[in-house]
Amino acid sequence: MTAWILTCNLDTFDLEAFRRDGQELQSWSVGRFRDELTAGDTFALWITGAGGGVVARGHLTGPPSQNPSADEAYWKKDPGTRWYVPLVVDEWLERPIPRSQIVDDPLFSNSSLRKQPFAANPHRLDAQQWDLITNALEHANDEDPNWHLQPGDTIRRVDLHDRYGGSSQGGICPSGRTPNVLIFTDSRSGHQHGYYDEWSEDGTFHYTGEGQKGDQVFTKGNKAIRDHSLTGNRLRLFEGARDTVRYVGEVVLDPTIPHSYGQAPPTGGGPLRQVIRFHMVPAGTKPQSPDVPVGTDYRPADESVQPAIAQPGTPDPDLSGRNLKAHRRLQNELAATAQTRGMETLSPTASDPDFDIAWRTPAGDLTVCEVKSLTLSNEARQLRTGLGQILDYQDQLQGRNSEVRAILWVERAPTDPRWVGLCNRVGVTLSWPGGEDVVFA
Repeated sequence: MTAWILTCNLDTFDLEAFRRDGQELQSWSVGRFRDELTAGDTFALWITGAGGGVVARGHLTGPPSQNPSADEAYWKKDPGTRWYVPLVVDEWLERPIPRSQIVDDPLFSNSSLRKQPFAANPHRLDAQQWDLITNALEHANDEDPNWHLQPGDTIRRVDLHDRYGGSSQGGICPSGRTPNVLIFTDSRSGHQHGYYDEWSEDGTFHYTGEGQKGDQVFTKGNKAIRDHSLTGNRLRLFEGARDTVRYVGEVVLDPTIPHSYGQAPPTGGGPLRQVIRFHMVPAGTKPQSPDVPVGTDYRPADESVQPAIAQPGTPDPDLSGRNLKAHRRLQNELAATAQTRGMETLSPTASDPDFDIAWRTPAGDLTVCEVKSLTLSNEARQLRTGLGQILDYQDQLQGRNSEVRAILWVERAPTDPRWVGLCNRVGVTLSWPGGEDVVFA
């Protein structure tokens, strides 16, 4: 059995679509060693270029054969008749191995992968080289030992770039010398450029791409974010844009819906243009440090928004149909009531869990609230989901406030009254319009 590196150029092949389709039996173009490639040989799939690395591993299922372009739907330009080897991808890496981690090792000093990275597929590996890649695969999901910031840490932006690279200007800064893309969100300055970064009802943080004028496209920083799961670069999210910034943590794109498009004004005003909204989720659940403030000034939810077409597997009924408008109306009405009773109402920042609304009393006591619409058909599911969400939010915020009260606010009284007692037993207040005195007691 021989081990190989198979390479892929993202400029000519749509690897993300190839991966997303999840085919079991696939094939790959090869240009040399055709007489030596046999069934059972192992391989690592390699993205070429400075930001590339290992993204998958698998095994060959037979010898090469000369055919018209295989898997032609994924080629950006039909390559025509070539030699193709059949293979199975055994594992797509959730976190690819950066190129530098492999080729900078002395074991690869004489490898064709280092000397001739754009040579025709494949590149032969000796036993020691394959062992190095196998070990890297086993530790691919470990934290980068060269990253020293923890969620909640603050750092001067100039020092951040001195340490990890990337441009000190702009909101998306790919690094050329470390496997990171540094991303900055700042609600204080972003809105003037049409950047509205916020948590969405689908549980993802919607981050606006770069480009202050004209329609945004997938180049430079936008391309670096889109392709991070293929290049192995980690997305590092920060709050703030200048001077001192705060590290929120590592994020990844939602694999189901990694991005969408929206409309926003350009810098300086003018006609609306198309912007990219990246859907980000935290990579793991490392807690924020206790001194990170909770929330920012409450942003009323847009009740006139048109619900998006429901996606397969969408977990929350509040994302579509009448439920979305009902959810936002309930949320805004509760926020208005809290404000009339002297509370400081809050919306979540990138550092917070994605609660619907929170408020703080003049004495500093914090309440976090999850809002749910109810219909006869979704009542049980909504209550189960809402209870799990609010307990998670309360737990995440406990370390950042001396006491955090949890409220599950629903559209009406549940038809099954046992939910009130169930919520009380786990320390959650379940209430609905008409029960404001209980909620704000």
